[in-house]
Amino acid sequence: MALDSPVDLSGKTAFITGASRGIGAAIACAFAEAGAAVVLFAKSGSAHATLPGTVYSVAEDIEVAGGRALAIPGDLRNDADIESAIAKTVEVFGGLDIVVNNAAAFDTTPTTRMSMKRYDLLHAINARGSFSVSRAAIPHLTASSAGHILSISPPLDLDPKWLGAHLAYTTTKYAVSLATLGLAAELADSNVAANSLWPATAIATEAIRSILGEEVAKQQSRSVHIMADAALSIVRQPPEECSGNLFTDEQALAAAGVTDLTRYNIGDGKLSRSFFVADDAGVV
Repeated sequence: MALDSPVDLSGKTAFITGASRGIGAAIACAFAEAGAAVVLFAKSGSAHATLPGTVYSVAEDIEVAGGRALAIPGDLRNDADIESAIAKTVEVFGGLDIVVNNAAAFDTTPTTRMSMKRYDLLHAINARGSFSVSRAAIPHLTASSAGHILSISPPLDLDPKWLGAHLAYTTTKYAVSLATLGLAAELADSNVAANSLWPATAIATEAIRSILGEEVAKQQSRSVHIMADAALSIVRQPPEECSGNLFTDEQALAAAGVTDLTRYNIGDGKLSRSFFVADDAGVV
């Protein structure tokens, strides 16, 4: 952890979607190390043919390290799965304090070649799924002393570069960011914060390997730990002081006093900027 002081999430419970691998698993492990009980919700209840990790394997890693974890396989497109998982979370751990909307679908197919089935999938997971989780969690978050909804979604940049290149995907991710701003306003008097977090550079995940290639993952990316530390830096803040923000990981860590981010670099190549982050933005 790069933060100036340890984050104490003792007594807190966090519900994290897409937590079987990558950024979601890293955030879950970091929150558990900080003392939170973590609930891992993802479709990956059994081993994938090519991708590592399941909700059960991540839960086992957390428990071996001395943390508390509950694995719940489920489909983000199924409202009953979501509502059941939230109810199980409260039943097992006695409440809910933090939600991390991390699960996502990715497809940059242009409009004329995008099938409506695939379009529906993008919206069902990215926009609708995160909304459904937040909606089901809010009654429990408002009962918390410091509730947080943290969504992995980008800053809002209306440059045609992002809208024209992959309209279907862009609009689904921007919908999540708009929901962050809306929830922050809606919940302003409920002691629940809503923020978004997005990587400023490529992150070395299985998704990046498949989308941008092994070279980017090995030489031009940062580790998943930068997103985990950035998430910690956000949720440790009082809701009344930190809500309605669309942070990049660089911005969140800079606000926490972390300016040297080289510790997160994978390899020694020039870092590849993330989607929705300007190419000419400075890399810390």
